[in-house]
Amino acid sequence: MFDSNWQTNGHMQRAAELLEAWCEVPAIAGLTAEIVTLPGRTPLLWIEVPSTAATNETVLLYGHYDKQPEFTGWEEGLDPWTPVIRNGRLYGRGGADDGYAMFGSLSAIAALRAESIPHARCVLMIEGCEESGSYDLPFYMDHLQDRIGTPDLVICLDAECGSYDRLWLTTSLRGMLLGTLQAQVLTEGVHSGAASGIVPSSFRVLRALLERVEDTVTGSLAEPLHVAIAADVEMQARDVAETLGAGVIERFPWAGQTGPVAEDPVELVLNNTWRPTLSITGIDDIPSVGNAGNTLRPRTSVKLSFRLPPTLDAQGADAWL
Repeated sequence: MFDSNWQTNGHMQRAAELLEAWCEVPAIAGLTAEIVTLPGRTPLLWIEVPSTAATNETVLLYGHYDKQPEFTGWEEGLDPWTPVIRNGRLYGRGGADDGYAMFGSLSAIAALRAESIPHARCVLMIEGCEESGSYDLPFYMDHLQDRIGTPDLVICLDAECGSYDRLWLTTSLRGMLLGTLQAQVLTEGVHSGAASGIVPSSFRVLRALLERVEDTVTGSLAEPLHVAIAADVEMQARDVAETLGAGVIERFPWAGQTGPVAEDPVELVLNNTWRPTLSITGIDDIPSVGNAGNTLRPRTSVKLSFRLPPTLDAQGADAWL
């Protein structure tokens, strides 16, 4: 967990209680909601809505209420803790990943009820450990298996859509491999005037290690992390690129003259869905610019986030790295 003291701090419990309380807002007849907590596990919100159709089928809807750490780099006027409605859209930490899941699910069910459209039995599982790897979820799946039954349809509300004017379906998902890479050259920092030219820079060592897996010019990763891309996948990518048009590129808040890594939108879609990538999501052992002196630092540590192609053997990739 990002917060090792999550149980003591109580934020997870309060978040689950907020969601449970909101379940009354749509006034869905027959709905029951319960916070289920296994010892040492993050709370899970269990919601059950009875069928209004002549069927014994079950739909399982999944989401999570935990969030990524608040980080830095927010657009001016926005921050992690103050929700803002701008041009009809709500901005706040974790609103899209994955704060909307329960609200969207229950709103959809309420809309069906309002239009007298029959629906199957619906069960919702809103977990609190997804951003840390969902290691609590299997225990809840086992604990609740009799109540879940055998779902006929599983809907995961934790993916991206390309636009708001149509229904999007996720057909593949890249995997993720996380790790911390540290390069240490000294046991303590020393004056750079005395050490540089004799002691290697830990940052340079780290760069050299990363260049073994990532081309610094193109951003392409080493061949063992790639898979063959099927013809039907390429066709889907072309359809997506044609549908989104310039939106493939324009949806990002580019700085200055920065542009995409390729000109072809189809290649960009494939990069984003079926090719491996590396992001540096955190860094330690480096002081802020305002507090940096003339010390040659003893070490540099970075958090690595690899996105892996959907069909790549993750354990094999881990071993290769």
